Amino acid sequence: MKIDYNKLIVAASDAARRAYSPYSGVSVGAALLAANGTVYTGVNIENASYPAGICAERVAFSAAVTTGEREFIAIAVYGTGAGKGSAAQFPPCGICLQFMREFTVPEEFEVVLGEPEHYSVYKLNELLPISFGPDNINII
Repeated sequence: MKIDYNKLIVAASDAARRAYSPYSGVSVGAALLAANGTVYTGVNIENASYPAGICAERVAFSAAVTTGEREFIAIAVYGTGAGKGSAAQFPPCGICLQFMREFTVPEEFEVVLGEPEHYSVYKLNELLPISFGPDNINII
């Protein structure tokens, strides 16, 4: 499948407008491309009890997994705010990278950061080079 990175980033930037970020002012949107071509979006959702918040990437994966989706090709992440301007790259946090690892093949899954026409594409294993995943667990 040929990925339209610009379209995926636009979906992530559209989602970012719906973020709930009253404390940090950082709005992040994610657009997750499933193997069947469906795009699932997510936004960061902050909470006054900071650990209770959730990142846009995990919201997108949660929405997809809730529908039964299990195969993913790429995710675009777009963020604004906190003095970063509208074109800043917002790489996923460690928890989100580990969450992605659960549902993807790290050498194949792509993470797209930036804005349309000005983006970078990484393989998940570049961002999380030595990861722990389902294959590390021995089930008897």
